[in-house]
Amino acid sequence: MKKIGIIFIFLLFISCQNFGQLIFLTDLPKELNEVSGTETLENSNLFWMLNDGGNQSKLFAVSKKGTIKREIYIKAKNHDWEDLTSDEKGNIYIGDFGNNINKRKNLRILKIDKRYLNKKNAEVDKIEFEYENQQKFPPKKKDLYFDAEAFFYFKNSFYIFTKSRVKGRHGKTFLYKFPSKKGKHIAKLVGDFENCNDFECWITSADISDDGKKVVLLSQKNILIFTDFKDDDFFSGKVQKIKFNHRTQKEGVCFKDNNSLIITDENGLMWTISIL
Repeated sequence: MKKIGIIFIFLLFISCQNFGQLIFLTDLPKELNEVSGTETLENSNLFWMLNDGGNQSKLFAVSKKGTIKREIYIKAKNHDWEDLTSDEKGNIYIGDFGNNINKRKNLRILKIDKRYLNKKNAEVDKIEFEYENQQKFPPKKKDLYFDAEAFFYFKNSFYIFTKSRVKGRHGKTFLYKFPSKKGKHIAKLVGDFENCNDFECWITSADISDDGKKVVLLSQKNILIFTDFKDDDFFSGKVQKIKFNHRTQKEGVCFKDNNSLIITDENGLMWTISIL
């Protein structure tokens, strides 16, 4: 019994040591050298990924060893693809809303029906939107809050977290919401949050756990984990910050399960991290 107790304490110690620490999984292939979004689907061991704007309009299915198992050509231009999400039916959505200088008027989300995920080519439905409080394209420098790299689907709505281009307030993010159905929508402001102020603080990806109890935001500097929030006011609850020991251009995050994450960066690396 004494030996069993010692082993248990050792395992517990190791588990605690792994909490909040990035664990390297694999290198990604050169085809994903600008990976910008990552997503998992229920009952699948594949990770879905895409590249940033300026790359081919393709969706990649990748194994946990970093091997590309499937490539799907998406019949829509990659203006500035930034993030991926999915719904409970297994449909995938591409966030084509990168907006570096805040002047785009063709912000949109591309829906890929699950029936295309086993094919070589995919048609899309386009879901268009605009921010309710953007009046000028581009706005003044003090109002450059309309870039975005992060979103997720939750209960028939999309939630977008903006990326600040305002000097000295790069960690400021605004949360917007609009319906996840075809058409042109007004993205309604839900709330805002301030991470920190330097360039490494801006928000580059987001996800919500399958049980709907945790929201995670990614930056190059840290991970923000929101819990105990009320309804969809995700900033109303508690927030925990996990700081990275090293800085790379981390661009994609998704829940592997309710207590762990997958993170990808533009150096072609894939990591996992426990947030239990």
